[in-house]
Order: sequence, then C-alpha cells, then structure tokens
Amino acid sequence: MPKQKLRKNRTRKQHSRKWSGKVTQTSGALDLEKSVFKKDDPAAIARSLKRSATKSHRRKGTRYQSAMSMLNFYINRAGKNLPEHQKKILEDAKEELKKAFGRE
Repeated sequence: MPKQKLRKNRTRKQHSRKWSGKVTQTSGALDLEKSVFKKDDPAAIARSLKRSATKSHRRKGTRYQSAMSMLNFYINRAGKNLPEHQKKILEDAKEELKKAFGRE
C-alpha cells in the first residue's frame, strides 16, 4: 500500500513541475522569444518582452501589463532555482521594462 501512495505523489510532483513551462509557451499571455529569460542583458530582455507584447495577438490587458506579468511569472516560478546573478538580471529587467514603456 505505501508504494502506491509514493507513486501517486511522485507522478503528481512530476506533473506539477511541467505546468509552468507549458503556461509560458502556450498561455494566452504572449508569444515569447525562445530563451528570453536566460539572456545576460536586462535591457535586451526588456526589449524582447516589449516586442513580444507589441506583436502578440494573444495578450491580455495592456502591452505593459502582459510583458511585466510574464517577467514576474518567470521569476516567481523559477524561484529558488535561479542563480543569484540571473535573478538580479531579471529584477533589473523590470526597471528596464518600465523605462521601455515610459513608466519610470
């Protein structure tokens, strides 16, 4: 009996790991450039998100809301697995995104 419970939990855990990647790629929020969140330049990340938000017909809300939402979603879902330097780059990208949309 304990083996069955363990299998169910493992399956559920494996399934839950995949949902955020699926949301990022298939949600109604934005059509994102591949590996945009792995770039080393906060300004490049912001430009890419702005470009995606401007071109996408799948976005919800304003362009700015959609772009910032996807950036926050990635930061929150990657969480403690993000290296500190990459988290800093993504946090800096938020400020660059504000500038790109004239919301300083």
